Amino acid sequence: MALNWKLVIDTENAPVLADFWAAALEYEVEDPTALIDQLLAAGHLPEAAVVEHNGRKNFRGLAAVRHPGDPFDPVSGIGQGRRLLFQDVPEKKSVKNRLHIDVHAEDGLDALVARLEGLGATRVGEVDQGPAGHWWVMSDPEGNEFCAA
Repeated sequence: MALNWKLVIDTENAPVLADFWAAALEYEVEDPTALIDQLLAAGHLPEAAVVEHNGRKNFRGLAAVRHPGDPFDPVSGIGQGRRLLFQDVPEKKSVKNRLHIDVHAEDGLDALVARLEGLGATRVGEVDQGPAGHWWVMSDPEGNEFCAA
């Protein structure tokens, strides 16, 4: 049996990085507002554990995005398929990522790279594979490397 999974990414500002990746991948930012309201009303969550971002309540230091075609729990807003969870950590990124996301172009690499740069990504370097083609190593707004191919 295949296992369910999510990719967890350490961040400095989880909601902001979730917004970037939702736009980059055309995913949906999860909205846990209803769950948070229930937890607050029941006294199971202190107000200090909640932040608001773009009109949604989030658990402080956490934000997630999910594939728009995958199932999700309508009560919690949490995706049950392909998702990325961003969690704030105290330490800054200091070395190259050992795991990264590849974003594949459907409308041409130049258009993809321009769109990603418009969202706040930067080009790190071009990789040329000769006849096999080329791609760009890029970084998201917090410096996490990914490839645009």
